[in-house]
Amino acid sequence: MVDFKTSQTKDNLMRAFAGESQARNRYTFAAGIAVKQKQHMIADVFLFTANQEKEHAEIFYNHLQQLSGETIFIDGGYPIDISEDVISLLKSAHHNEYEEYQDVYQNFSEIAKQEGFLKVAQDFKNIANIEKTHGDRFQEIATLLESNQLYVSNVTCHWMCLNCGFIYEGTAVPERCPVCDHDQGYFIRIELAPYTK
Repeated sequence: MVDFKTSQTKDNLMRAFAGESQARNRYTFAAGIAVKQKQHMIADVFLFTANQEKEHAEIFYNHLQQLSGETIFIDGGYPIDISEDVISLLKSAHHNEYEEYQDVYQNFSEIAKQEGFLKVAQDFKNIANIEKTHGDRFQEIATLLESNQLYVSNVTCHWMCLNCGFIYEGTAVPERCPVCDHDQGYFIRIELAPYTK
């Protein structure tokens, strides 16, 4: 087993902590853009994901506990995804999540395994799979929005108002929720809602 203080895993954990931290902020900023455009459901998805990124950052950070009080210097590249276009923000988020899933965390996991840090290796692998879920969700919403199908469907669907919980059945959400009077931007397809029961 490699000494943790001189390991590449230690540096990778700090890179992952930094990456997750800045992803959380990017998604919080993106949520603000979505709210300005009355895309409240998309804002909620960004914030829901941002909270999970915070948890990932904490998991990686806690692995560094034995180095408490020290400073780790790392290099790294992080995306700048500044846009007023919600579709662009969703697509960038998809790309970044898949980069972590397919490349970054798979490599970090393998290095941690080679260096003898099996729990860290497993955490990288598990979180990589979560990032795939994030990427898939962002892409699905981007595709629906881009094709004008986010609030409309060719078949009858169930939709949930994220503000009050009203379930609407139809091919298009109403312009305003009949229960709480919030605009259609609060509606989400029931299969995309985080809590359906």
